[in-house]
Amino acid sequence: MSDLSQQLTDDMKTAMREKDKVALGTIRMLKSAIKNSAIEKGGADAELTDAEISNVIRKEVKKRQDSIEQYEKAERPELAEVEKAEIEVLQKYLPAQLTEEELEKAVDAAIAEVGATSKKEMGQVMKLLQETTGGRADGKALSKAVMAKLG
Repeated sequence: MSDLSQQLTDDMKTAMREKDKVALGTIRMLKSAIKNSAIEKGGADAELTDAEISNVIRKEVKKRQDSIEQYEKAERPELAEVEKAEIEVLQKYLPAQLTEEELEKAVDAAIAEVGATSKKEMGQVMKLLQETTGGRADGKALSKAVMAKLG
C-alpha cells in the first residue's frame, strides 16, 4: 500500500472517530475514485502509485471546481460551499502549489529548453512543464503563463 493510500485510510478512521462528516464523506469518495482508477489500470487487485493517486485527487478537485462554477451560476451558494469544503479536504493530500515566482521561472526554463519562439511550440512547452512541475501547478495557470510569454 502506498504512503498516500495509507494516510487516507488513517485519516478516514480519524474522521470517523471525530464524527467529521465532510472529511469522512470526501475521503470515502476519494478512496472509491482511487479504487475505480486502479481497476481501470489493472484489474481488481491493482494498486496505484502515489503519483497516480495524486492525479486522481487533482481530477476530483477539478470536478468540484467545475461544480462550484455551475452552482454559483445557478445561484445555489449553499451547494457551492459544500464543494469548497470538499476541496479543502482534498488539497491536504496534494503537494504544495508553486508560487507565482516559481511558476514564472519554470515557464522561462521550459521555453528556453524547448527553444520556443511562438505559440506553435506551446504544446512542447506545456508537455515539458507538466513533467517538471509534477502537478504542483494548475493546467490553466501554466497555459496562461506560457501564452503570456510566447505572446
